[in-house]
Amino acid sequence: MTALTTTSYAVHPDDLAATLAAAIDEGARFAGLFATGGDDGGTRLRALTAAGGSLQAFEAMLPAGAKRYPAVTPMVPGALWYEREIHDLFGLIPDGHPRLDPLVFPLTGEDDERPRPGRADGPSHLEPDTAALTGHVEGEGVFTIPYGPVRSGVFETVEYLVETFGEDILQVRVRPYLKHRGIARRFCGLDPLDGVLLAERVEGTMSVAHAIAFCQAVETLAEVDPPPAAHLVRVLHAELERVAHHLDSMIRLCEGAGQAVAYARLGWHKERVLRLQAALCGNRFGRGAVVLGGVARSPLISTEEVFVAIAGLERDVARDLRSLMTTPSFLDRLRATGVLSPAIAAAHAARGPVGRASGTGADVRLDRPYGGYRQLGFAPVGARDAGDALARQWIRVEEIAQSWHLIRQALDELSSLRDGPWRVSVPVAGLYGTGIGWTESPQGELIYVVEVADSRLVSAKPLTASFHNFALFPRAFNGDILTDFVFIEASFGVNLAGVGS
Repeated sequence: MTALTTTSYAVHPDDLAATLAAAIDEGARFAGLFATGGDDGGTRLRALTAAGGSLQAFEAMLPAGAKRYPAVTPMVPGALWYEREIHDLFGLIPDGHPRLDPLVFPLTGEDDERPRPGRADGPSHLEPDTAALTGHVEGEGVFTIPYGPVRSGVFETVEYLVETFGEDILQVRVRPYLKHRGIARRFCGLDPLDGVLLAERVEGTMSVAHAIAFCQAVETLAEVDPPPAAHLVRVLHAELERVAHHLDSMIRLCEGAGQAVAYARLGWHKERVLRLQAALCGNRFGRGAVVLGGVARSPLISTEEVFVAIAGLERDVARDLRSLMTTPSFLDRLRATGVLSPAIAAAHAARGPVGRASGTGADVRLDRPYGGYRQLGFAPVGARDAGDALARQWIRVEEIAQSWHLIRQALDELSSLRDGPWRVSVPVAGLYGTGIGWTESPQGELIYVVEVADSRLVSAKPLTASFHNFALFPRAFNGDILTDFVFIEASFGVNLAGVGS
């Protein structure tokens, strides 16, 4: 069976905040909070923490008709956006929450019908409140700049409100509701085999990470472990995806800094990575490669061809990154820009490069090894404590080098497993229960909590690093000016589809 360990505990809703805070005080890390609606009208609150190489799930049941519960956020700061999301989707009021503004699905009144994902029934149509964000800062000379939801260039939809005094940014407000697509409700009722297809499309540029986490959740529930060759192919695709995603973040930084040559060259390298992904499985984003029980088939090109392609990519990317990271005009735009303090990052349990640039952020490939990573050796990327856009850039530079190392190891192992097998059967007929799977996505820890009954998905909740980290985005503006905005946003590397899903 896939060695993913989760322990569940039942707690009273009144005790949920204190229980989580006690676990964190003992060394656990907050990993997410969400709700699921039941057909009986009740609501299950489920919070996750990570400690000692495993996940702990704390479940609190609210009976039908319950509208309130004691807020978790005052004791666990990382729950801030999670409770706002719960309020939007379920209408539950966390008493004591510091700022319960609409986030992913703004509705006009507290008594409005809510989506309540996890229920078989539900409203067929809900009309969100599209009124623009209002400012919170007042004073002589203070004005607001509505930025988005539609912006110039190739950017995802998000609504910002920049409150400023001249050039200095006093506060940034964020609302990603236009990216909300009701993903949690769309999972409901699907065959798990089809659930993989939807998981791949939650965050399109991280299709592989989502497919792996979803599949691992179902495989754990079914007590099935994919073959070794399949695990290695999953590693291969996941690390190529990581390289492409990190290069994309760097490309946006280069564009903002006017580094035309670096912008063009890194863009070409990203294209080469995507073409290699397509040569391996037939899709630039790795879609269709990961399936329940393993991978769809053997790689479409030989390991020797992949070795040659990787060698060229590693050489060229390293050369261009050395040039970029010794360019003073580029470094000056990132240094001391968008500082996320280690204290805030630790309190929020920031994930991935954002967390590691501020001295925190576990890498679950090492902390809770899964799949092929259990047999591959690699050292963690060292955390930094500057917490600025430059530190986040350096983390990505080092992670790209780490990815090449992992890809070569996976290819070495695959050389002796040319004949597979590549997939085993996953018995979904009669499957019942809850499974949890995770991966280290390019942005950090990604968790799927999947509930199955009578061979159908009751619910599937992706807890993305995009959502988790983007709650910290407004906290990264400390004396920054308007022209710093593009660098702070690009350095966070957030996929907005995963914020408002």
